[in-house]
Amino acid sequence: MRDKTGGASDAEAITAEAKRLLGSRVPADLRRAGELLAAADEKGSGEAAALIAYLIGAEAADAAIWPHALGYLKHAAELNFEAAQQQLSALAGRNAAAFRDDASDRWQSLRASVDIAGWLKPPPLSVLSGTPHIATVQDFLPPEICDWIAARARPRLGPARVFYRATGQAAVDPARTNSAAEFDILSTDLVFQLVRARIAAASGFAPRALEDTNVLHYEVGQQFNRHFDFLDPAVPGYAEEIARGGQRVATFLIYLNDDFDGAETEFPLLGIRHRGKKGDALFFRNVEPSGALDRKTLHAGLAPKAGEKWLLSQWIRGKG
Repeated sequence: MRDKTGGASDAEAITAEAKRLLGSRVPADLRRAGELLAAADEKGSGEAAALIAYLIGAEAADAAIWPHALGYLKHAAELNFEAAQQQLSALAGRNAAAFRDDASDRWQSLRASVDIAGWLKPPPLSVLSGTPHIATVQDFLPPEICDWIAARARPRLGPARVFYRATGQAAVDPARTNSAAEFDILSTDLVFQLVRARIAAASGFAPRALEDTNVLHYEVGQQFNRHFDFLDPAVPGYAEEIARGGQRVATFLIYLNDDFDGAETEFPLLGIRHRGKKGDALFFRNVEPSGALDRKTLHAGLAPKAGEKWLLSQWIRGKG
């Protein structure tokens, strides 16, 4: 696409520079990236419009902001940015089939069908344990969104990592044999941002308290041995990480499929083994109300006996 202020190549170059700045996470760079994306959008870049939608969604503190994000996603779809078109279809879910591919108002119709209020309404929790607090949510995500997330994650999978006690740095460890895909600001999309907003609403935390989202994949025999999700401040490497980003106070898991055997989430000190169905969620706090580490939250991701398991894992920080 080309306009009087430049050409497609100009918009692509501006968008590429904005993406480079977004990767730095420096506030000044983020502001400049936003300015560049606005300029690229003016030149007709669908990718820039979609990135603006993601950024608005990432910062959305209340429901009133989300129509702006969806408006930019619709605009990106109208500019023939395929990823935006796919996201609108995914968010519309079963409603997408009601709109013909050749309808002139297809993208507006899909955008209007997205139920933002429903996404952001805190769902009911069922308590599994009072101390520590562990709760489940039935039908937290629709099946179509579960499939979308797993499909986005599959080509990004690599060996899952853990925080090493000595350094506080993430590295591969024999205790964790599954694979994982991490989604930062450059690899996410508005579907992920809405899922994160729904997690924030369900857990009672601000969206900015959420770490980058991880999607976990377990094949037969792969597991994550017993471990804690909190960071022990008595360990120097962890203490530095807590100072930077806050304590990892809670964990939110979403089961993306259920066509496997075994692979429960186990809390051995509580005698709990839980396995949700596709779209269900599990939420637990890693620290006590006083902020003290809760060692009763020792848990493990057990290995599938047949099939493969997909799980969205969202850690939540106390500083945000």
